[in-house]
Order: sequence, then structure tokens, then C-alpha cells
Amino acid sequence: MKKNLHHILSTLGCLVCVLFFVNEAQAQDPQFSQFYAAPTQTNPALTGVFDGRFRVNMNYREQWASIINDAPFRTVSGSFEMRHNVGRNDFLSYGVTVLRDEAGDSDYTRSQGVLGVSYMKQLSGGRYGGGTQFLVAGAQVGGGQHAIEGDNLWFSSQYDIGSETIDFGAPSGEMLNSMSDFYLDFNAGLMWYAVFDDNMSIYAGGALHHINAPKVSFFDSGDAGEINMKWSGQIGGELPLTRELSILPAAIVIGQGPSMNTIFGTNFRYTNRDWREVAIRAGLWGNLVNNLDSGLSFPSMIYTAVLEMGRWNVGLSYDVNAGSLTAPTNSRGAFEISASYVHPAQRKLKVKCPKL
Repeated sequence: MKKNLHHILSTLGCLVCVLFFVNEAQAQDPQFSQFYAAPTQTNPALTGVFDGRFRVNMNYREQWASIINDAPFRTVSGSFEMRHNVGRNDFLSYGVTVLRDEAGDSDYTRSQGVLGVSYMKQLSGGRYGGGTQFLVAGAQVGGGQHAIEGDNLWFSSQYDIGSETIDFGAPSGEMLNSMSDFYLDFNAGLMWYAVFDDNMSIYAGGALHHINAPKVSFFDSGDAGEINMKWSGQIGGELPLTRELSILPAAIVIGQGPSMNTIFGTNFRYTNRDWREVAIRAGLWGNLVNNLDSGLSFPSMIYTAVLEMGRWNVGLSYDVNAGSLTAPTNSRGAFEISASYVHPAQRKLKVKCPKL
């Protein structure tokens, strides 16, 4: 009975989320705790901001496994970027970013893909040394599609009160399509950064996502909800403590619909300063959510670890739930893994960029 009740509750929860999104258009975009490791998802202007010729990023997030063991929420993202020299000191970068988000027993999925371009304008300094400043403008255009597996859902008309069972063969009375129409999507952003030394830099930027407020619907009737435009602002940098040790504080504020989310904290970075450089990072981050209906909450603390091995960065993080989420989830939040590969650039294509 407990197993059946758990299945019923999880199915109802997924169904409510789906219908709430379709009819009220209040759904939030998936968000990585390691936002600095998903640059093109965070800000289109971060396309091309790396020390190298091209960069490949991969991200994976799994959440709510403590509540929905067999169908946790999963988000997978990947990106590829390449940079070209334009004129003497400026650069043009382009790339592609894809994302797939899966939610619960309903197999509710969101698939998105965008093409991005950015222009890096040098404001001062040289490419390779201290005092380098760049202003970067970026834009993305692409589209997406949402899907749902209706066979995994049940509705009130299929519930038999007498036997307390669900008759999946009974008509549901609902006319849900399995896929939404394909929609176009537009994003844009700005980023400024300055690099003063190998382990000293600062950056700040902002972005707008879903500028055109695309519409999504699973109904033939034409009733559709808009994906709320999302805005974000971020700031960060690197400060040296010793020759081998530095800190990388950062913060991002994201607003979409009635909710605002803030992630803030720092990673400590230690390097052996060898010619075959290996570095490790470890950090602690906080997560604040402000909702117009429920007010301010502190849902989780985020613990992070990153290993830098030459061209590769591999990051792990875990969200430990706090506040009202502690008891129902046993403090078990989300797990993330990120991986980044940066291919070295030829001298004429080299440019100094901050560590994210």
C-alpha cells in the first residue's frame, strides 16, 4: 500500500507540474548549481571566453532522487565553442549549446538547442599580460520542444474509489498531445572582464533568455502558455592569497516569473605552479530563493570540488537540502558533474581570460 501511495503521490506531483506549466506558464528553466561550469547556458556573452582555441563543456544534474527514486529529475547539457581573430586585438566566437531536461514519472522532457555568436572587443592592455580588459556581446538563436508520456499518467476519472485502484484502461477524458509544437527562442547577454595577473581577475555581466516569450502547448485547442523571459546578473573573479592559493568568489542572481534565485559563494584553488600544472578547487555555496507567493527561503547548501588537469577540468557538486526540505528529503538534494576540455590556441589566437 505504501508503494502504491508513493507512486500515486509522485504521479500526481508530476501531473500538477505539467498542467501548471501548460496553463499558467510559470515554469522555471533548469539551473545548474555549477553555473560557472555551464558558461553558454548562463550567458551567451561567455561564448569564447576561455584560454584556448576551442572548448567543449558537458554537464549532468540529478535531483529529487530521495523522493522519486525511479524517476528523478535529470538535466544534461553540452556545448562547443570556437574563437577566431578579427582585426588585431578583437575576436569573433561561435558555438552550439544543447540541453535536455527530464522530469518525473510523466517523462516530461524539454529539449533545446541554440546557435551562439559573440564579439570580444579589447578595451585595454595586451592579449597575454596584465591589464587586459574586454567587453563581450553575445546572442543565441535556436528552438525547443516539450514532450510528455501520457500513458504514465492517470486522472481522477480513472481512479476507482471502491477498490482504491487505478484503471489505466479507462478513458481519461483529457486530450493531451505527446509533443508540443517546435518554438523559436532568442537570448542575449553582455560581459566585461579584466585580467590583472595569472591569478587575479574580475568579471561582471548580465543576460536575457526567452526574449520573444515563446509559447508552449500540449492541447489542440490552441491554448498555450508563455515561457517567461528570464534575466540574470553575475559577478566574480579571482584573488590571490599566496603564490599557490587563491579564491574564486562569484554570485549569480536569476529572475523568472514570480521567482528569483541567488547562488553565491567561493571556491578555493590550490596549484602546484608546475609546468604541467595540476590544480584543485573546493568550495561552499549558498542558494537563496525569493518567491512572490512563499517569500524568502534557503533551500540548500552546495559543496563543490574541481580537479584541473592541464586541458581538462572535472567538477563535482552536491546540494544538501536545508530548511523545510530537510525532513522530507533527508537532506538529500541534487548531484552534479561537469567536464570541460580546452584545446590550446596558436599564439596569434591566444587571449587572456578569467578563470570561471
